[in-house]
Amino acid sequence: MVNITHEAWVRQPTTVVASNLQPWPVLRRGANGHPVPTLQHLLNAHGATLTADGSFGALTDAAVRHFQQGAGLAVDGIVGPITWSHVIITCRSGSRGSAVKGVQVEINFRNLSGNPATELAVDGQYGPLTQSAVRAFQQAVHADVPNITADGVCGTLTWQALVSGMLAG
Repeated sequence: MVNITHEAWVRQPTTVVASNLQPWPVLRRGANGHPVPTLQHLLNAHGATLTADGSFGALTDAAVRHFQQGAGLAVDGIVGPITWSHVIITCRSGSRGSAVKGVQVEINFRNLSGNPATELAVDGQYGPLTQSAVRAFQQAVHADVPNITADGVCGTLTWQALVSGMLAG
């Protein structure tokens, strides 16, 4: 009887909506390309002074470790779900800075048109074009991830969908 009672307490409710949200990527020294530039922009938003070159080298490793220490996290230089959840910054209309550059880089990563004129300027300004592009991304992933609302705000779920590479070619 004790095991049955314990099992009943640890079961997940049956009303939880299943989604296909991809897991946070795990990044460490030696990683290159997506989503390293976004991580570098986010670290800059927290005070680092990295070049967002897409290479997770010694400087990015040091910035990750510094961030982890300041956030009270395990200091291992590995960016997994816990570090991602602390380093992201909610961005919305009117937001400015390096975190917004991360959003813009992510949106541009999904631009498969080959036409640079259709890309967002990576200027750190969360204006109407960035908000519209985020809303369009949210609408596109909503069928797979019903918990994402097409509100144009880049919050936790939208960040996760972006950095995990959803809808990227």
